[in-house]
Amino acid sequence: MASKLRSIVLVDDNETTSFLNNRLLSRLEVAEQVYTYHKAEQAYQQIWGEEKSEATSAAPDLVFVDLKMPGMDGFEFLKLFSALPPEVREKTVMAVLTTSMHAADTARVAQYPNVEYLAKPLTEEKLSKLLEKRF
Repeated sequence: MASKLRSIVLVDDNETTSFLNNRLLSRLEVAEQVYTYHKAEQAYQQIWGEEKSEATSAAPDLVFVDLKMPGMDGFEFLKLFSALPPEVREKTVMAVLTTSMHAADTARVAQYPNVEYLAKPLTEEKLSKLLEKRF
């Protein structure tokens, strides 16, 4: 990885998971900022909501999203993300971080090009591989 990422977003309804992922990212110092959201709707609105249409420069470099969440789930989040203009999408690497290794879930995620699929927990090794591959 050439340089530190500007920002990483964690979207997970499990506070313990978010806490642990946040600690890992902080310890590895891979990003200047790490933002944590427990609700996908809130994360999406904050990052790409209507009023943010001009603020593509604020787009995070990397987003980790859980699949199974109350309210808007990870699939819905991916669907909204994939509907964004290409110039907006290309600024952000989207990675699903989930406990689900269910074939139906992996197949659904595979419909979205350029979305990484990682099994929880996030580890230094998984993060390194992702960063090498995508940055």
